[in-house]
Amino acid sequence: MEAGDGIYDDGEWISWEWINGQLYEQDVHKAYPHVSTDLAMLFEDLVENARAYHELTGRYLQIWGELGELYAEVKYGIKRHKPHAAGSDGKLGNDFVEVKTISPEKSNGQVQVKRAGNFSKLLVVRISPEFQFEGRIVDRKRIARGTGTHANVSWAALDATIEQHQE
Repeated sequence: MEAGDGIYDDGEWISWEWINGQLYEQDVHKAYPHVSTDLAMLFEDLVENARAYHELTGRYLQIWGELGELYAEVKYGIKRHKPHAAGSDGKLGNDFVEVKTISPEKSNGQVQVKRAGNFSKLLVVRISPEFQFEGRIVDRKRIARGTGTHANVSWAALDATIEQHQE
């Protein structure tokens, strides 16, 4: 190894690639402290691959729901239930949480949530066309009451008083 490829410390060469990888892992851990660095890096890799796929093909990968739930896990620390569990997507402390995702393809900025679901909080995750993620948590009691099987929740209606996180 040459001097420009790394640094020599304690009798061995350490590459800049290894050093930069360690710094990246620290940054990822800081951004997503609720989960393992491996899971957080996997989330970032999936988002980057979805972005690259869109840039190359002009098409979106249809993985929005999974990306939204994974974002909920890495950003908020929501412990997800097993796949296809009925009622909610996971738990945050003592609260059951339903996660709904607004993809870049949704022009109305709304999600539909089942009124019969077993959840006390709703986390709405919005993914921009630039693959930026933003989430808002709302108490179930703030969702409009009605008689239909679903309630529509608009991103615009989720005001600034609701807990907000942006990546």
